[in-house]
Amino acid sequence: MREVVSGLWQIPLAPREVVNAYLAGDVLIDAGTPGMGKKLPERLSGRTVTAHAITHAHGDHVGGSKAVCDALGIELWAPAGDADDAERGTQVIAEGTWATPLLRRALGSPAHPVGRRLVEGDEVGGFTAVDTPGHSPGHVSFWRESDRALIVWATSSSTTTSSRRAAASVSPYGSSPSIRLATASPCAG
Repeated sequence: MREVVSGLWQIPLAPREVVNAYLAGDVLIDAGTPGMGKKLPERLSGRTVTAHAITHAHGDHVGGSKAVCDALGIELWAPAGDADDAERGTQVIAEGTWATPLLRRALGSPAHPVGRRLVEGDEVGGFTAVDTPGHSPGHVSFWRESDRALIVWATSSSTTTSSRRAAASVSPYGSSPSIRLATASPCAG
């Protein structure tokens, strides 16, 4: 686990940072696959975690959520547009992308009740939820104005491991070369 910016910890879940979770304040963001989620509570030992949020309901982000929430006794928070899929353990498949065939073969994730449906503007671990649909209907990113940090998953900016902490020229809040990105790796979904 390493601190990316103040109060934001990256938790690599797979070699070469192919899949990551983040601890933003006291909120865990994403949990990887079911097997990865089973290992997360031990990796979070000694840290306060009061909730678990996901960026979207694809199996490589929500797959480990049930294990994490059950082990830590915390609620699952999901984007409103993906919450039903998270609760059913299903995922929306985007048509016509390179990942469509992979997702059709992929299994769903363990179903788990959603305690909070996130909408744009909600506070999550000191960050603000920002609607970034496209990869999934309810996909969200998390923005913190104070240091211009943006947690973003499964977008065109997350196609290489070198983009873990890169400068960006455009954000949902205007153009700035000083935005710091904390990205997961390319999503199979």
